Amino acid sequence: QHGSGGAGGAGGGAGGSSRARPAAGSGSGGRGGGARSRKAGEAGARKPGWRRMFGLCRDPSSVEVRRAGEEEDPYAVPSLLEPILEKDVGKKLLVLDLDETLVHSSFKPVPNPDYIIPVEIEGTVHHVYVVKRPGCDYFLEKVANDWEVVVFTASLSKYADPLLDQLDVHKCIRARLFREHCVFHNGNYVKDLNQMGRDIKQIIIIDNSPASYLFHPENAIPSDSFIDDMSDRELYDMVPFLESIRSAPDVRTVLGRWKKWARS
Repeated sequence: QHGSGGAGGAGGGAGGSSRARPAAGSGSGGRGGGARSRKAGEAGARKPGWRRMFGLCRDPSSVEVRRAGEEEDPYAVPSLLEPILEKDVGKKLLVLDLDETLVHSSFKPVPNPDYIIPVEIEGTVHHVYVVKRPGCDYFLEKVANDWEVVVFTASLSKYADPLLDQLDVHKCIRARLFREHCVFHNGNYVKDLNQMGRDIKQIIIIDNSPASYLFHPENAIPSDSFIDDMSDRELYDMVPFLESIRSAPDVRTVLGRWKKWARS
């Protein structure tokens, strides 16, 4: 989160999914990105030390970015993912952010939350109120047919894992990656796509925080931050766009079309 009371990075500790390999290190940090409809009153819902708990990323404009021409061998580093399943062979990898991309979470009670997740922080149980972005269920079910889907969040697993247990009831998500799988770089937790163990030309990341894909901006579909706009249509719009580029030999050559597509 970027200046909000969101709960995306709540808690401490580490964990992984059944298919995610342990990361080399862990820490605290993580989310960024603005919001179209953030309410000033949400500031009052912040808990002490919210920056440490929620893992706020710094402004991406202050961070040195790896240039596109400095491409690395995607198989030169240990993979965070297990070998691809037979049913996913030939599919591209779709890496999805969680907070403010698929859902919005807050310690502040909200009307009609989709989920309430208990999270223990320093010996005290706090409740995280979660609202799904409109079209979230539809989006996950649609992309699961044609993509290898992974959720990669800069939040800690003690919050994100139980949330994903409820969110992914149809088992659309192949693997879950958390904050401890990120790379700490200039004060940010970056999602290094070179660690996916897949061809970099066949990987797309959808994220509301540019800091999350600093190493591979050409592989990103930037998402608008979702806070409380229940008329939001972005996930619905992304389904046909992803279908239109599914056969591209190199996704990096076609992702620039998204901005024009979203405006049409």
